[in-house]
Amino acid sequence: MLTFWQHGYETTSIADLTQAMGITVPSLYTAFGDKKHLFLEAVHLYAQPPDVLQAQLDAAPSGRAAAQRLLTTAAVAFTGDATPPGCLLASSAATGSADAAEVRAAIAAIRRDIIDRLAARIARDILPDDTSAPVLAVMVVAVIQGMSVLARDGAPREMLLAVAEAALLGWPRPMGQEANSDRQPAASP
Repeated sequence: MLTFWQHGYETTSIADLTQAMGITVPSLYTAFGDKKHLFLEAVHLYAQPPDVLQAQLDAAPSGRAAAQRLLTTAAVAFTGDATPPGCLLASSAATGSADAAEVRAAIAAIRRDIIDRLAARIARDILPDDTSAPVLAVMVVAVIQGMSVLARDGAPREMLLAVAEAALLGWPRPMGQEANSDRQPAASP
């Protein structure tokens, strides 16, 4: 997983993988079939299981809180000491080989699942009518992918955390919450 994360799908060679895993080429093919299937196994190891993600989203007190957790977790993960910078899904994008289409489809499916689950969580909030939960969810994932690129470019964790916070500044307020929080509530009749 770390080898693919560091070098990307297409530029990681079988020799790189067998060296990192401490196995022979025949052992790799016996265990995984080919490089593509090994990569897909690595992606499944990397990505949070859908039920774990769903439980975290369901536990969040609001869609905004769920988005904030995803953004903050990404900023921390992308700048970890024990892993390459950035996101495995973003940094291993495949482009040209015959296997690339299946690899791209698998990565896109993971992102779509995250977007769909987050959009469903956001939609449970009582937000203004002109709020699009899917657009907010896509925005969060787009910011996460952008933070991955910044992390690979060397951006420090503090910068990514600031980007995560800035991304939420324009989040719509739930219905019934005033923009100016120090206004006094209306008196009861």
